[in-house]
Amino acid sequence: MLSRSLSKGFSCIAVAAATFGFALTSAAAEQVNIYSYRQPFLIEPVLDAFTDETGIETRVVYASKGLVERLEREGRNSPADLVLTSNTSNLMQLVDEELTQPVDSEVLEENIPAQFRDEEGNWFGLTTRARLIYASKDRVKPGEITSYEELADPKWKGRICTRSGKHPYSLSLIASMIAYHGEAKTKEWLEGVKANLARKPQGNDRAQVKAISEGVCDLSLGNSYYFGKMITNEEEPEQIEWAKSVNLVFPNQDDRGTHMFISGAAVTKHAPNRDNAVKLLEFLSGEQAQYLYAEKNFEFPVRPGVERSELIQETMGEFKEDDLSLTEIASYVPAASKLVDEVAFDF
Repeated sequence: MLSRSLSKGFSCIAVAAATFGFALTSAAAEQVNIYSYRQPFLIEPVLDAFTDETGIETRVVYASKGLVERLEREGRNSPADLVLTSNTSNLMQLVDEELTQPVDSEVLEENIPAQFRDEEGNWFGLTTRARLIYASKDRVKPGEITSYEELADPKWKGRICTRSGKHPYSLSLIASMIAYHGEAKTKEWLEGVKANLARKPQGNDRAQVKAISEGVCDLSLGNSYYFGKMITNEEEPEQIEWAKSVNLVFPNQDDRGTHMFISGAAVTKHAPNRDNAVKLLEFLSGEQAQYLYAEKNFEFPVRPGVERSELIQETMGEFKEDDLSLTEIASYVPAASKLVDEVAFDF
C-alpha cells in the first residue's frame, strides 16, 4: 500500500509504482487518491487534519511535472481522484484536456470567491499569491513606482530584472494587461519593459531579488510568497540578506489592484472516489485548512476572513486585489504568449 510520505522527487519508476499502488487500493471505500504538484511539507499537515476529522485516508503521488500527461495516458483507468496544482496554468490545462469533472457544492461557492473558481465548477482556487514589484531599498525611493504600467517608463532603463516572459507567472500578468488595455497597448508596454531590462530574462523569482541585492538591477517582478521563503531561510542565510535589500510594492492600489493568481485543485474526470474528493475539496476551503495550507508557504487564504500568517501580516498588511476573473485572464494567455514572441522579449 502506498504511503503518503513518498519522497519529494519522483523518478518515472517511483511514479509508476505509486500509480500501481493506487490501483490496488482504489476499491477501498474511505480513501481519496491525489496527484500533487504541491510539495509534501505544504499539504501533509492539512491532509492529516482531514483524515483526523473524517476518517478518510489520503494517498498522494508528488511530482514537479508530468501529472497532467499521466492522467491523459491513464484515461478512465486512472486511480487519481483529485489534482492539486501550484499554479493557474496547470488547472487550465486540465480543463482544456477534458480531464476534470464539474463539482456543484454550496460549501465551495460560499467559501471561495467567484473570481477564484471556474464558473462550471471544474476547478477551485485554494490559496492566492500576489505578483509584486520588488524594489531596491537603497536605489528606489518609496512611492517612486506604484503600477505595472510604470515598468515601461524610460526612467527605469537598464534597471529591471525578470524571469522569462514565457513563464506562467509572466504570461498571467501580461494576459491581465491585455484584458485591461488591449493587445496593441500591451505590446507597447512589453516593448518598453524589454527596453528597460538590465539583462536577458533568466532565473526564478528569487534570482531576481538576488540580482537587486548585488546591484545588477533596481526592480524586479516576483510572487509575494517568495519574500516569506527568503526572509525565513535560516539554512541559506544569504537569502535573508537578499530579502532585506528590497521593499515590497503592491502595484495599482489606486485603480484595479494587484494581480493575483492561485494554487488550486480539480476533481478528475474518472475519479473512483468522487464523493471523498469533494469532501476533501470542501475541507480545504474551510477555516482550519485555509490557515494551515496558506501559512506553510506564506500564501494568502482564498477564503475571505481567514487570518493570514503572522509574517504576512507584519510585512505585507492589507492591500487591494485585482478581482478580474482568472478564467477571463486565462483566455488571453495565448495572445500574451504571442506578444512575448513578437517583441522577442527573452532575446
